Amino acid sequence: MYWANFLHFYQPAGQQEDIMEAIVAQSYRPILNGVKKNKKIRLTFNINGALLELFDKYGYRDLIDILRDLGKEGRVEFTSSSKYHAFLPFAEEKEIIRQIQINDETNKFYLADGYKPQGFFPPEMAYKKELVLILEDLGFKWIILDEIACGGEPGRVDYKKVYKIKDSNLLVFFRERRLSNLIMSAVVRSEETLKEAMKDDLKSGRYLITAMDAETFGHHRPGLEKMLFDVLAAPEFELIQISDIPKHYKDYEEVSPVKSTWASSVEDIKNNIQFLSWNDPENIIHKFQWDFLNMVLREFYKVPVDAPGYPVLRDKIDAVLASDPFWWASAKPWWSLEM
Repeated sequence: MYWANFLHFYQPAGQQEDIMEAIVAQSYRPILNGVKKNKKIRLTFNINGALLELFDKYGYRDLIDILRDLGKEGRVEFTSSSKYHAFLPFAEEKEIIRQIQINDETNKFYLADGYKPQGFFPPEMAYKKELVLILEDLGFKWIILDEIACGGEPGRVDYKKVYKIKDSNLLVFFRERRLSNLIMSAVVRSEETLKEAMKDDLKSGRYLITAMDAETFGHHRPGLEKMLFDVLAAPEFELIQISDIPKHYKDYEEVSPVKSTWASSVEDIKNNIQFLSWNDPENIIHKFQWDFLNMVLREFYKVPVDAPGYPVLRDKIDAVLASDPFWWASAKPWWSLEM
């Protein structure tokens, strides 16, 4: 079975040094060293430019070197994304384009020829149809979304087909929710439990796409980083990158993805509240946050680009578009005053 595994690496630009130290020790270094040692592994990574700058700031330049080498060797392919993890369905088109462009500039600076993105990862896999034309104009070939974006419920995706977004040339690859969540929740902790979860699918001729946060392995789930390399070594799987899927599957189908994130439920989509964790009309803190951000943006857009200090101001505006403060204010159930 062909298996395309996607890992998303991200920390907010203002992350504390002690927290970065823990995440690097528990997740990032074990994952990257494991991939470096295992020549069989082929993976797709998203790493936001803000995180590469944190690696540089806090002295983890060896991790940047490993990432660059893995990209140059073709063992890891990188997607593009929003540099500061902006929630793109709520961002203006010009800010979406800028977030992508500055992400690519940063990643190209650190990863050099190892960074050649064909695909795009929208933070939180948050999708709205207006993204399609933007991504096509920027030259991307595909986007990754959760399978719930295909028809508004899990189980609609035929993993023997390649999907193209209707009225575009942009391919869309769908993360399989069930198996991704089984791995993330540590229900699957070994090669044997993975094969049990797959059951008859192993011989069905289909492909598999899993996608999750890299921090799942070791930081959120201690010990799970060891399981990752055990299951990736299973002989039943041929590891490929997402961009490789069309080389092996030639049956195409058009689809119109629905607004969603990788956390959206069927009920969320039916009730048109799929973005509730970032903008809840009943959450007064969200209202204050969005009112304040929109006021700041209105004032910023009045500033001439040749004004003294404009580049510094522009950089700060880029960073405040991050989705994290809204998510941590959602209290459904996550809450952090610091974030």
